[in-house]
Amino acid sequence: MTILKYAWRNLWRNKQRTAITLAAITLNTAILIISYSLMEGMLRHTIHNVTNMIVGEVQVHAESYKKDRSIYKSLPNPEAILDAALKHGVPAAKRSYGYGLISSGSKSAGASFWGIDPRKELQVFDLGNNLQEGRFLAATPSREIVLGRKLARSLHASVGSELVVVVQAADGSLGNELFTVSGILKTVGDTVDRGAAIIHHLDFKELFVSNNRVHEIAMNTKGAMEINELAALIILSADGAEVRTWRELLPMLSDMVNIFDVVIWVFYAIFFLAAGLGVMNTMLMATYERMAEFGIMKALGTSPMRIIGNMAAEAFVLTASAALLGSILGLTGSYILQEVGIDTSVFSDGFSFSGIAFDPIWKASISIKGVIIPVAVMCIVCTAASLYPAVIAARLDPVKAIHHV
Repeated sequence: MTILKYAWRNLWRNKQRTAITLAAITLNTAILIISYSLMEGMLRHTIHNVTNMIVGEVQVHAESYKKDRSIYKSLPNPEAILDAALKHGVPAAKRSYGYGLISSGSKSAGASFWGIDPRKELQVFDLGNNLQEGRFLAATPSREIVLGRKLARSLHASVGSELVVVVQAADGSLGNELFTVSGILKTVGDTVDRGAAIIHHLDFKELFVSNNRVHEIAMNTKGAMEINELAALIILSADGAEVRTWRELLPMLSDMVNIFDVVIWVFYAIFFLAAGLGVMNTMLMATYERMAEFGIMKALGTSPMRIIGNMAAEAFVLTASAALLGSILGLTGSYILQEVGIDTSVFSDGFSFSGIAFDPIWKASISIKGVIIPVAVMCIVCTAASLYPAVIAARLDPVKAIHHV
């Protein structure tokens, strides 16, 4: 404790220089903590959108279904997969897909029809609660339809509008029916926004004469199980079907998540370098100002290691104090951004990546890792940066140092 006490006293011999360095390291630490929390918040929100909105953590499809999404490539035994998921407590929802044409008045557009079980979708995913207006599908089939936001806009459709649906059914016949718009989705992702037309699976069965075809089973434990563990579990009952995690389904997004640590460490390195150079400059200036003092200390028998230790202690005390202040400032800023966020809608009406929409309100996410790493590494880097001027002081010739002006 004595060495730290002397280190603190020596630092304030030059109050202005120490205060500037202290402020710089404090600001660096605060910026690192806030930046990490913002990046962490973006990633968590992205993964939440991916897994909890539509995609889920694992999806099961018939072999090669994803290549052409043919209505005929359905799962051979979907009930066995659903039973296996239920047995292991894994929430799952089955879906059927087909393509057709929707008309409203003089407007018409192509659409991707989803046949779903509304109750299961509401239990497993958040899509049913992500409505811009109206409500989600009723639990029983009633010729209702939920549209993607951009699809509804292109059709000039609103809640209550009647739509004419024409499709090529699975048996080769022409299916047509009237549906009533019950709800319009908020922004989910470009593919869903432009083309999704969601109907009850029993209405889908009748419209497409699908004979209970199931093209996809999506599973979502909401983080209760690792995705690779979940995939390995489902493969056992998949009977040759393709089982893929969200990372395999959305490789571009997965790569973005993977490079997060690399990007943040490059960002960290810039700030650590700046802080380290600041501390080195402070300690170098202190070394030349205290040249005579170090000469006397060496003449009295102080070992070089003691001098190095004293200067390293000064750098550590300076950095630790700044890191503590920076942590308080950074956590305060991160908490505000976590609660309020940054409204990016002034720049654009939301944006998407790999088909997944990002919330225009960018919120931070505070984590222990995002605080400990900047503080710990800052202390290590800045203390290490003080070793160069400390070695210079330790190697001084006592006679020359005493007479230094």
